[in-house]
Amino acid sequence: STPIKSSAASDVYKRQLIDVKIKDKEKGMAEDKKCCCKKKKERTDSEKKLLLNRLKRIEGQIRGIYGMVEDDAYCIDILNQSLAANAALTAFDKALLSNHIKTCVVEDIKNGDDEVVDELVMTLQKFMK
Repeated sequence: STPIKSSAASDVYKRQLIDVKIKDKEKGMAEDKKCCCKKKKERTDSEKKLLLNRLKRIEGQIRGIYGMVEDDAYCIDILNQSLAANAALTAFDKALLSNHIKTCVVEDIKNGDDEVVDELVMTLQKFMK
């Protein structure tokens, strides 16, 4: 039997994304003071905008890959898009890491907190796996 092509899966995916975004916004409003992170960093508006724009582009690439799989695109075409998304995420990581070292790490060391070096080393080791 031939598979029935439907946009039902796409509709479910889109509804799930909308539900997650709504829940995230509700949580953010209800739990502003709660965070899973140990520390927080206040970013400048321009820094935040650059990072968020990169993430929006990556999100768009991932949605595109999802659509390609859904539309039965050729494997190599999907892999090429996946490689591009991975490269974009790596560029995001590099930008964030560079800024982290230049701001957070430097400031913590100046304030006598050498633990930040161990934290950085552990993070770099994860990138090198």
